[in-house]
Amino acid sequence: MNVVLSRDGQVRAMEATVVSAEKHFGQLCSLLAAHTRKTARLRDVGDRLVKQLIEVAGSEAPDLRVTLREVAEDLAKVQDYRQAQVERLEAKVIGPLKLYGTQIKQTRAEIKRFKQVQSHELKQLERLEKLRQKSPSDRQVISQAENSVQRASVDASRTTRQLEDTVNAFQRQKLKDLQRVFLDFVTIEMLFHAKAVEVYSSACRTLGSYDPEQDLQDFQAKIWGAAGHVKARPLTDAILGPPSGQSTWSIPGSQATQEEASGDDSADEAALEDLRGQEQGRQH
Repeated sequence: MNVVLSRDGQVRAMEATVVSAEKHFGQLCSLLAAHTRKTARLRDVGDRLVKQLIEVAGSEAPDLRVTLREVAEDLAKVQDYRQAQVERLEAKVIGPLKLYGTQIKQTRAEIKRFKQVQSHELKQLERLEKLRQKSPSDRQVISQAENSVQRASVDASRTTRQLEDTVNAFQRQKLKDLQRVFLDFVTIEMLFHAKAVEVYSSACRTLGSYDPEQDLQDFQAKIWGAAGHVKARPLTDAILGPPSGQSTWSIPGSQATQEEASGDDSADEAALEDLRGQEQGRQH
């Protein structure tokens, strides 16, 4: 009976291992599948962004048009890398995790078969105990029951070893697969981000080298041309007026006018002198 109880404890531990793997692998598969689907949706949004950016570039100034188209090409490359990322995740991460559903079912079937063998062994033991209590003197019946218990025990021992081998192989494979699956996952993510950083760096250089001044000048020329204006010219001395220190009220011809006024005053003075001379002569 102690041997039976010991085997029962072993089976319980092995079954707990399988149940834990079923739970955790199911959760991991679900989360990684959700991660892959979100990555695919991000790829789709990126494709739409590239399309919209090309459309915007078509309506912009020449230099900006070229810049935006180059950036759109870089973003399209990122989406290509993201598509490769999705395909690799599905093949190297999601696929192997899905296979564990089948492996776990097979291991559970082995455990179930062992439990049936164990149940048969327990029944044979119980039958033997009843016979010993009910007919202790019937050696033939008791001997047959003991032989049945022995065969059941041998069968249970053999099934236990087979189950141990199955669960050990399952556990070994589980540990290796966890290592491999997440190594592939990290490598896939790392490759994508390394490529994305390279392409984004190119887009950053393209945007950084863009000078909006030329496009702004073209825009201003277009606006002025539509309004019928000419380009503004720098102010000169003819427009600003004479330098400081000169009268700002003088107008062309003012100097000649002043000279003419001065001549008229001299003529008036001469006429006055003549009249005075004539008056003095009459007095004498």
